[in-house]
Amino acid sequence: MTKFVKTFANDESGATAIEYGLIASGIAVAIIVAVQQIGTDLNGMFTKISSNITAP
Repeated sequence: MTKFVKTFANDESGATAIEYGLIASGIAVAIIVAVQQIGTDLNGMFTKISSNITAP
């Protein structure tokens, strides 16, 4: 039983998985923010182009 407890205490694979999960979620948040900003910029550009095309 003590061997199992020592092995369990020294096992760091769960912590590594959590760290990778946190890194992946951080990257996902960065991608979402970047895509939203690009979408906003594109929307403004197309609105400007549309208003210039329809103006006399």
